Amino acid sequence: MCYFLARAALVLRGKLSKRPTNLHVIPVIDLKSGVVVRAVAGDRGNYRPIDTPLAPASCDPIDVVKGLTAFCDDFEWLYVADLDGIEVRGRDRDSIQRLCDAFPQLRFLVDDGSATLRDISAFADHPRITPVIGSESLRSLRQLAAITDRLRGEIALSLDWRAGRRLGPDELFDDSSHWPNTLIVMSLDRVGLREGPDLDRLNEVKSRAGDRQVLAAGGVRNVDDLRSVHQLGCGALIASCLHDGTITRGSLATLLGL
Repeated sequence: MCYFLARAALVLRGKLSKRPTNLHVIPVIDLKSGVVVRAVAGDRGNYRPIDTPLAPASCDPIDVVKGLTAFCDDFEWLYVADLDGIEVRGRDRDSIQRLCDAFPQLRFLVDDGSATLRDISAFADHPRITPVIGSESLRSLRQLAAITDRLRGEIALSLDWRAGRRLGPDELFDDSSHWPNTLIVMSLDRVGLREGPDLDRLNEVKSRAGDRQVLAAGGVRNVDDLRSVHQLGCGALIASCLHDGTITRGSLATLLGL
């Protein structure tokens, strides 16, 4: 049983200021045109439908999430990247709702490119959805402040980088007073490339984040990477390593000894 994942629910959604004592690992799916795609290096235009042993012969989001929950039946959170929304082609709210209906045991971190109060309106009061606000989608800190006020701080902020370049307002990266209680350090150019997480950047953000929950995104390959992330006091979003089999049920069980 993936006990440390269950513990994550105690600090997420309204209790995010507490420093975690266990490693938090949250699986990720990327949606595009209603199907799950394989994310590689943040090159969204070339993402293709996923081929995964967790859902043989299917890229339907319901089937893929069934595979993830069968892999570890104590997953309590799922991160959903709605690429149509992020790329401003129209948000796939139907797929998000399908997932919520099909998996009532799960809570969802939803990144759909939301950057305004209007953007978050559909799911603002959903009890199991926490919006992820990506820095690449923000145009001003005023937008973030309005969303934070509306949701009483129950959001996650993704600080996004590509090729070492910040994506979003510089002030958001420079002034930690704007950060909510959950932060994602997103290295887009490491996604799906088996290069390992950017530990230096993760450490720099964590050193300024205080008791905030910090999650690494991009590059996690195996349990050794998860241990390195854990040593910094952070958790991780993972996808490719689950589908590639470089993290197994057994290796997760071993990790519980940390």
